[in-house]
Amino acid sequence: MATSKTVLHTDRAPAAVGPYSQGVRASSLIFTAGMIPLDPATGKLVEGDIEPQTRRTLENLKALLEDSKSSLRNVVKTTVFLRNMDDFKRFNAIYAEFFAEECPARSTVEVSRIALDALVEVEAIAFVDEIDG
Repeated sequence: MATSKTVLHTDRAPAAVGPYSQGVRASSLIFTAGMIPLDPATGKLVEGDIEPQTRRTLENLKALLEDSKSSLRNVVKTTVFLRNMDDFKRFNAIYAEFFAEECPARSTVEVSRIALDALVEVEAIAFVDEIDG
């Protein structure tokens, strides 16, 4: 079976802030770039602490997946980058709203800095709902 590669884009999530794609589909898998809490309408980082930043980040991830024939329920793995591991409990509370059942596998690491000084970044691997014939 030949593998195809398709660059993914949605206007419902912020544009890339560098030379990368919002996501890439390879056959039936989607690999997202790290999503940060940028407002897609303004391109600016949302104000506030870890909770509104987590919510916006996951809304951006959800929008890209939905516009790419997938969804949060199809996510099999996430990688989470937190600027402060003390935010872990509050991050988890918001994350659980988005991944309520059959949570994906996940890694969470603390990092010294995230693009645009965001507090959180999330990347995901998901499968598509339909495989193109």
